[in-house]
Amino acid sequence: MVAERFTVDLDKPLVFQVGHLGEEYQEWIHQPIVCVEGPRFFQSDFWEFLTRTVWWAIPTIWLPFVCYVLSISARKGLTFPQIGLIVAFGVLTWTLLEYTLHRFLFHIKTKSYWANTAHYLLHGCHHKHPQDGLRLVFPPTATAILLVPLWKLLHLLATPATAPALLGGILFGYVMYDCTHYYLHHGQPKEPTFKHLKKYHLNHHFRIQNKGYGITSSLWDKVFGTLPGIKAAEKKS
Repeated sequence: MVAERFTVDLDKPLVFQVGHLGEEYQEWIHQPIVCVEGPRFFQSDFWEFLTRTVWWAIPTIWLPFVCYVLSISARKGLTFPQIGLIVAFGVLTWTLLEYTLHRFLFHIKTKSYWANTAHYLLHGCHHKHPQDGLRLVFPPTATAILLVPLWKLLHLLATPATAPALLGGILFGYVMYDCTHYYLHHGQPKEPTFKHLKKYHLNHHFRIQNKGYGITSSLWDKVFGTLPGIKAAEKKS
């Protein structure tokens, strides 16, 4: 007996449907629906609310916290040039985290029900609905939860004076990432750097999904050999 193919009903909440796609899930998420209005995820209004975040909430919430942790390092005796260097290192660290998470976690291959469901919530939804403006940035509640183990880890690896500044640098890099990501999808950049980044990122969405994992920079794609080639991009297009 041949199993009947599962069809996702886009008019119903999606999260608990996508797991049924099994091995066809990966193909399904890479057939994007380009629409500013995103789908409904959950039947529950409460859980649905938690999946939606306006982009400006990210700098509004986290930039004051960045300033706060940098002030801790200043009170512990670090000079402004020292703090600046540590923040720059933190931003660089974030770009590596950004690349690593995007390549090895966000693009992990799944086929079981719960793995597909979790992946859809984490990143699959973004590839299926790339213009969904309320699901482009990471929910602040989830970020706050992840900051706790990161804070503890940095205190194990760094001194009490440098750990806050390093956290501030990583978090500042994250804020730049989320704001840049939103702009690349919804902005119309005229400045050459951002025009290139937009083209680079949309190439990842619509042409070569297994290359071009950097969002704010192509640095680590160059280092690790995942830079999309011009000829390959033209062939895919």
